[in-house]
Amino acid sequence: MHMGHVHLLEEVRRLLGQDTAIICAMSGDFVQRGDFAVVNRRARAGAAVQSGADLVLEIPLPWAVASAERFADGGVQVLLGTGVVDHIAFGSECGDAEALLEVAACLLSDTFQEELRRSLTAGRSYAACRQKAAERLIGPEKAALLESPNNILGIEYCKSLLRRESLVQPLTVPRVGAAHDEEDADGPIASASAIRALLRVGERETALDRMAPAMRQAYEVEEAAGRAPVFQETCQRAILARLRYMTEADFAALDEGREGLCNRLYDASRTAASVAEILEKAKTKRYAYARLRRMVLWAYLGLTPAAFPAEVPYLRVLAANATGRELLARMRKTASVPVLTKPADVRRLGAEARELFQLEARAADLYALAYPDLSAAVGGSVWREGPVIV
Repeated sequence: MHMGHVHLLEEVRRLLGQDTAIICAMSGDFVQRGDFAVVNRRARAGAAVQSGADLVLEIPLPWAVASAERFADGGVQVLLGTGVVDHIAFGSECGDAEALLEVAACLLSDTFQEELRRSLTAGRSYAACRQKAAERLIGPEKAALLESPNNILGIEYCKSLLRRESLVQPLTVPRVGAAHDEEDADGPIASASAIRALLRVGERETALDRMAPAMRQAYEVEEAAGRAPVFQETCQRAILARLRYMTEADFAALDEGREGLCNRLYDASRTAASVAEILEKAKTKRYAYARLRRMVLWAYLGLTPAAFPAEVPYLRVLAANATGRELLARMRKTASVPVLTKPADVRRLGAEARELFQLEARAADLYALAYPDLSAAVGGSVWREGPVIV
């Protein structure tokens, strides 16, 4: 959590009123770029509440480590599932919710799908073809919103709201400071990517200075306990072992688009001696690194896209303050799916929901193996730990 997130929370209350209650939907131990979170879910959720959020709910794993479209839909499902939300707020480069809604409506139209099919050509990325198709329908200025990562995610939030015919309103705040994934840490607001890059090269103090104050405090506690920073490289041998054990059919099950990317990953995994080398060998102009990283992560965690559920089956509480607990009391009447505040609540879930929770528990145990101090990597944390109460 960096100062850009704090700015978003502050702007939401400036725009909607200082007494506005804020619910955050947050990834757990693994994140959308196909990587390990640098600090575990409970530490980040607690820091979020201390930084201005009132209630933090987890985006379940099959949505948290998916494409932007599925990730956004998972976040929207979590927030709509509470039954108490009237706005969904997010940062964007453009800061114009109406413009993002217009692009979202275009992408959902049958006409756009026809244009997209005409634009898709060998060797061109899906993103480039999508923008070209949108240009023909809404013009280059609006279509250019598809060039920026936070705009893209905002458009996906809007698409999810439109598909679900929700009356909840999107609210976007202009992103300030560093761009998404920019690794330049100069300036008062550095990106999460920049902070991770600083930790990776040992620039600890500079990284801590770029975190939100509550996140810095939480990070220092986790670091002292041997649980931070967490990097994928710590589990690299386990990941490579998993990939080399897999068959071509196993890799094929990871390829959502059936575009042959699975073959490139399979071939690379036979000879490469690092995850970075696998990604480099499999990468082409057509395939983004994030997509490749997600496929490798799915392999490590034992996930297959075909088995991903369509709907979020429960809301798992990660952290709350007094206002958040009041929201939870309201949600007992308004929530459209069960709300889990303790592991014992899993017993009242249906079979598919219990299976998803068990998947989360196994993934958390695999995440813990990347702790700097292996003695801290005790399994079963999901079954023992309740929400962080601030």
